[in-house]
Amino acid sequence: MHSSLERIALVSDVHGNLTAFQAVLDDIAARGVTRVFNLGDTVGKGPRGAACVDLSRERCEVHVQGNWEASLTNPERLAGFPIAAWWRDELAEEQVKWLRDLPLSHDFLMSGKRIRVFHASPQSVYHRVFFDHGEAEFLGMFANTEATGDGPAPDVVAYGDIHDPYLESNRHGRTLVNVGSVGNALDDPTPGYVILEGVPDSTGPAPFSIQFVRVAYDHESEIAFAHRSGMPEADVWEVELRTGVYRATHREGRKPAYHRHNCTP
Repeated sequence: MHSSLERIALVSDVHGNLTAFQAVLDDIAARGVTRVFNLGDTVGKGPRGAACVDLSRERCEVHVQGNWEASLTNPERLAGFPIAAWWRDELAEEQVKWLRDLPLSHDFLMSGKRIRVFHASPQSVYHRVFFDHGEAEFLGMFANTEATGDGPAPDVVAYGDIHDPYLESNRHGRTLVNVGSVGNALDDPTPGYVILEGVPDSTGPAPFSIQFVRVAYDHESEIAFAHRSGMPEADVWEVELRTGVYRATHREGRKPAYHRHNCTP
């Protein structure tokens, strides 16, 4: 291996699933990866958002804001989604302020590539881009917006939000990566994350790779905790953790409206 190569782990959508987060972070550490970037939605849906925020602040070097962070720290959005008060009240006031102040995107260089990470899209933490998008949506993921700033456009974009990993490249050298979900993976319920490997802070071309990783964990212990905590919708959370089937699918007795799932509060 090239002596100057370095690895960065990208995690996203922990969703208060502490058992899964600990398993993924243990796997990252076991591989000798010391840099971890968190792409948002650390809180919400699962029962231990506060503990996951603390663990993320301890272990992750970079954080960006997700739609759940934006919603739980916005009184107007909470008023329109009253059930979310349970997840908001689970957080300490200092954590709420920290989550509210998170940046929306983060850019860095690796092996001559400008890499940008955000939660959902350059437009908004609520603007969702699925796997089965068109060319205009693909190109839009590389655009500069008010959320990303006016720096050089990225060559590689990595995001979370849809809980279902994929990689897509075009003939112009742009690569779009979804890193999947740690705490609420859908289709395959096994937690997932991504490792980038390359020469850090390098403006010149160098070896570069993207690796997808899945990590098994004790989902039954997390399900049991959710029920003990009195968390709302623990029954549908249980089904998602066991099967990877999005809650609207089994709740409404229908097929998903799209293959890549909607998880907005």
